[in-house]
Amino acid sequence: MKGNFCLARDYTVKRCTFWPQQFTAPCASRYAIDSTLVACILIYACNLAAQPSTSSLVLAGNAQSASSLSRANYAVELSQSAQNALPDAPTPQNLSDNQQAHQTKRILGIVPNFRAVSTDEKLPAQTVREKFITATDDSFDYSSVFIPAMLAGYSMATDATPEFHQGAAGYGRYFWHAAVDQTSENYMVEFVAPVITREDTRYYTLGRGGFIKRTSYALSRAVITRSDSGNEVFNVSEVIGAGASAGLSSFYYPSRERSLANTGTEWGLDIGIDAASFVAKEFWPDINHRLFHANKPAYASQQ
Repeated sequence: MKGNFCLARDYTVKRCTFWPQQFTAPCASRYAIDSTLVACILIYACNLAAQPSTSSLVLAGNAQSASSLSRANYAVELSQSAQNALPDAPTPQNLSDNQQAHQTKRILGIVPNFRAVSTDEKLPAQTVREKFITATDDSFDYSSVFIPAMLAGYSMATDATPEFHQGAAGYGRYFWHAAVDQTSENYMVEFVAPVITREDTRYYTLGRGGFIKRTSYALSRAVITRSDSGNEVFNVSEVIGAGASAGLSSFYYPSRERSLANTGTEWGLDIGIDAASFVAKEFWPDINHRLFHANKPAYASQQ
């Protein structure tokens, strides 16, 4: 098309200059469109130049990561060097089951300890056969002569039964009476009564807490025990069994000694001896460790 009109693809300066001599409507519209396109291209180019490219972002990220890793590696190396400069600390060790000190069958090799159960040891219910074996061990083991021998010496020194007299013969009388007392008491407390009442005759070591707490616990076992089902119950076996044994003793003591007062004294003495033995059983693992360098008690390795 010729004339005064600007062709759609005619960009010649003659017909459509920046400021055309004949500024017609078609030329003005074309000018506006071209200016808008150029402005858009310039704005896009400026924004593109102002933003970093994807490759530059990747490179920058890699550089930052490398810097972070370098700092982390430096911190680790610094920490390791500081640890190497310090003296080695002792590594805590837990004792295995075969290294832990358990209750022994005898205390000092001379006091029966067959009923003691180590701290935290879990055992099944005591059978009738086990109760009979425990009573037999406490009565006829070689270590069972220690307590009767000690009681016989004390009784003879205090002239508890004048009919027995003094000297070797008198000590023999005191000894066999004390041995029979112990045997009858063991079978009544550890076998006959607990089979009837279904009570556990074993002593379960507490092993934790202070001296007063553990001593109180041990002494309380003379009147509190476990049933075969694992519940705490009144210790009928100890209290009633010891009383029955004291009553039986009147049949083989001189007639002058067969009084209710003497029977009550024997009853209280039997319970007191058992209570004192519980205290000895409670602290025996600690004593064994301190005096004889045995392994630490099981509870000590867990603290």
